[in-house]
Amino acid sequence: MRCAELFIRCLENEGVEYIFGIPGEENLDVMDVLLDSSIRFITVRHEQGAAFMADVYGRLTGRPGVCLATLGPGATNLITGVADANMDRAPIIAIAGQGSTHRLHKESHQILDLVNLFKPISKYATQILAPEIVPEIVRKAFKVAKAEKPGCSFIDFPENIAAAMVEGKHPLKVQDPLTPLAPEEKLKQAAEIISNARFPLIMAGNGAIRARAGKALMAFVTQLSIPVTMTFMAKGTVPRNHPMSLGAVGLSSHDFVGCGFDRADVVICVGYDLVEYHPQLWHRNPEQKIIHIDALPAEVDEHYILEVGVVGNISETLRNLTQRVAPRTGNWADSLRQAMIKEVSEHAEDDGFPVKPQKILWDLRHVLDTEGILISDVGAHKMWIARMWQATAPNTCIISNGFAAMGIGVPGAVAAKLVYPDRQVVTITGDAGFLMNSQEIETAVRLGLAFVILVWNDSKYGLIKWHQDRRFGRDSHIEFNNPDFVQYAESLGARGFRVESVDQLVPVLREALQCGTVAVVDCPVDYAENMKLTEKLGELVCPI
Repeated sequence: MRCAELFIRCLENEGVEYIFGIPGEENLDVMDVLLDSSIRFITVRHEQGAAFMADVYGRLTGRPGVCLATLGPGATNLITGVADANMDRAPIIAIAGQGSTHRLHKESHQILDLVNLFKPISKYATQILAPEIVPEIVRKAFKVAKAEKPGCSFIDFPENIAAAMVEGKHPLKVQDPLTPLAPEEKLKQAAEIISNARFPLIMAGNGAIRARAGKALMAFVTQLSIPVTMTFMAKGTVPRNHPMSLGAVGLSSHDFVGCGFDRADVVICVGYDLVEYHPQLWHRNPEQKIIHIDALPAEVDEHYILEVGVVGNISETLRNLTQRVAPRTGNWADSLRQAMIKEVSEHAEDDGFPVKPQKILWDLRHVLDTEGILISDVGAHKMWIARMWQATAPNTCIISNGFAAMGIGVPGAVAAKLVYPDRQVVTITGDAGFLMNSQEIETAVRLGLAFVILVWNDSKYGLIKWHQDRRFGRDSHIEFNNPDFVQYAESLGARGFRVESVDQLVPVLREALQCGTVAVVDCPVDYAENMKLTEKLGELVCPI
């Protein structure tokens, strides 16, 4: 058989459902073999979109998403999405065609050293130099990509190797190691510290989502009555309506959750990753004790010095500690919770136009099903989603916050709808981020997918204006013009809607969700609320 056929058989053996990508001259053999494969190839309009689709697929399923490009510019177009997946700990396999090995040693058309290019943004990067090693490379790539902390494995596949013949080789048995249980000594130490704490506080991170530890965390929080906050990428691990939930944490400004960190004498970090929310922003009291619960030891950081690290299976650790820790009653942070509940609902009846961010999120929450998935692009809207969105379950709010790359929204929605075809999917994006990968609307329409793209329109780089106004009191080079988003959507075969008054928002969203295809909703947003929030947080008096 051709080496390309062996390669695809190895991908099938790993359970690959989709490959997102673009055909090219240097991956012709792979594309030909895919015609007879169970794997569905999703032809995209830009390789960055392919990488983002693989990224979100990996986050939602826990299995590596796969993207494919040709050599040179095709491969470099993958880089932003690959870097996003790698830093946001999403398992992904990136594959690039390559020129013949006979011309890699010299200057040659479109030839780049792709392995060294991808090494800094991958856990594993290699080149296939002989047909016989394909089974080992593919198996290692998937094993490494899935292992904690997940990330990218990159495979460079030269065209002459893909076309070469190989016999007697087969895919290897899929084997992934189980995360070991935490040591007894560490469990005892952690249980004693938590039992003796007066104001313990839990911070759940992305690792809790990846470990599918939501049920164990819920039991831990509920039975021990310990307030819990979540990083942006862990929203929904404990539902926002849970009586111990303090919502999300991650803003650099001091907010109500920051008041909780100020008071806490023990912070229990569960699946927390420093890339999500740096400890220097919340660990200001040197007397405050930190307990680290994760599958891997903590990163070294002068602001993250542990009292005890409990390394092992997160769910089993939480279940074990639930039995060992002395239960408590009440919620020492309930005043913070009540203040946050009041803040979330205070714009529920606001009739201002353009629409305030808080009002958009309030109305969308009441329209979207509890199992509906919200994909956040990156921009000022991400800050509002992270702060105000009421996530009800794990992996129902996808936020890029490690690498935080603009343009993930539309391709992310494509992946989410492929993974969960029967669930509602909405992506919120700014007008800037939308146009970075809006070409993937055509991909979604061609695939017959239905989801909503809610565009917050202000004709500016709103987040940058926010930072400029805070620092300098004036803004610089952040304005631009937009196309007619309704006509633009319709030109790509989608439906277009425009919100022209605040009372139209709910009926437009409902119609968009029910229209049976991709729907673009153009909603003018009042980003004057950004600076109002900055001023409000600057004057915040902790209600505790």
